[in-house]
Amino acid sequence: MPLAACPANSDFVQRPWPSGQIRPANAEVSVKKVFHFFRKIPENRLLLAIATFISGAAAVSYFWEKIDRHLGISQNRWVLAVAAFWDDKIAHAVQNWGWVEWATFISGLAAVAYFCEKFLPYPWKGMRKMKEKLPNKKIPSLEQPEGQVPLDSPFYVERLPVDSDCYEAVSKPYALIRIKAPRQMGKTSLMTRVLDHARQQGCRTVAVYFEQADSDIFADLNLFLQWFCASVTQGLNLEDKVEAYWQGILGSKGKAIDYFHKYLLIEAEEPLVIGLDEVDLIFEHPKIATDFFALLRAWHERGKNEAIWKRLRLVIVHSQEVYIPLKINQSPFNVGFPAELPELTPDQANDLSKRHRISFPPESLRHLMKMLGGHPYLLRVALYDLARKRIKLLKIAPTEHGPYSDHLRRHLSNLRENDRLLAAMRQVITADVPVKIGEVETFKLRSLGLVKFQGEGNDVVPLCDLYRIYFKERLK
Repeated sequence: MPLAACPANSDFVQRPWPSGQIRPANAEVSVKKVFHFFRKIPENRLLLAIATFISGAAAVSYFWEKIDRHLGISQNRWVLAVAAFWDDKIAHAVQNWGWVEWATFISGLAAVAYFCEKFLPYPWKGMRKMKEKLPNKKIPSLEQPEGQVPLDSPFYVERLPVDSDCYEAVSKPYALIRIKAPRQMGKTSLMTRVLDHARQQGCRTVAVYFEQADSDIFADLNLFLQWFCASVTQGLNLEDKVEAYWQGILGSKGKAIDYFHKYLLIEAEEPLVIGLDEVDLIFEHPKIATDFFALLRAWHERGKNEAIWKRLRLVIVHSQEVYIPLKINQSPFNVGFPAELPELTPDQANDLSKRHRISFPPESLRHLMKMLGGHPYLLRVALYDLARKRIKLLKIAPTEHGPYSDHLRRHLSNLRENDRLLAAMRQVITADVPVKIGEVETFKLRSLGLVKFQGEGNDVVPLCDLYRIYFKERLK
């Protein structure tokens, strides 16, 4: 059928799309454009145009095949449709081809095929490699704000330079790191990351959680040290030899020293990093605390001169100020690297909000920080609820109906168990300016995370408006 006689509404145009689908609505427009394009080509250039068209169609078909394979986009059907439309014209045109035309046509197809085979795979490989190198930009799913922040969590905010200083300190022989901050400020989360960093550096690591010990463990130093040695052994997946080393006339501290010196530290040449979480629980048992902390200090001192003890590195986590009587040369709290976790800054709080897919105007962020301070846990709870569209958060935050009700009631219960703490907190929340309270009360209220220092002296204020509003109503 001559080209000019081929109507736009021919059988092909009305023919169903491949695979039984109906062609897109704009297919007829596209076919008409191609039809009119070829009508304008001079007869002496028509064969070359057709050869170029077919070569281009082959290249495009190959391209869409790659797209389909790698990206799952099936768009190559239009190439088949155009080729089917022009099959009669092509068959008529090639009847008069000579060897020159055929050679040109075939060499063109070969060139396109060679190009596709040799060059197109490289961009795809490059794209795949680039995709592997790019950071994962998937939007993180919300995470319940409770306990320590998991290692792989996108919601952990580093507080530099504290975090990086701890990573550097744990890499040194006989290191002793003291992580101190009020409750729920991220101490355990940082300890976990310090241990993970040490593990990546080739160290053996183990975390000891004193809150997991039975209450009767703290009744006797001998029993406590056996539990401690057994806990470290279990964490290292070694055979428990505590009973074998707990023989003879040596005291319990001497037996614990032998157990580490002759077994745990020589079992492998790699350094041993032990994380001690919630050592505050030991403060409540002064007899055990005095001997155990003196033992830790002795191990640290031996690391300065004895090669075997250089392998031992300690990470001590506590929230309370050390107000129990410890001799200056027997305390691990005045040596090593001190790491005191600060509150989150406005910039860090803003970064955390963006990780929850929330964008605050500057004024709204100031209101949030005024209500909650830079307390990581309080902020995470707020952002978690705001991300779940709990709009009236700040209004209900200091009430029994808010997301902090359990948190606030626990603090209230702790205060009511200690009359001096209760009186001190009442004094702080009723004052419009920073006030000075008793030294022990200051230590304990800071350890609970209820007050903070303000100014150059030891005057304190409520940590945030959340505590001021809640306790002012209940401690009248």
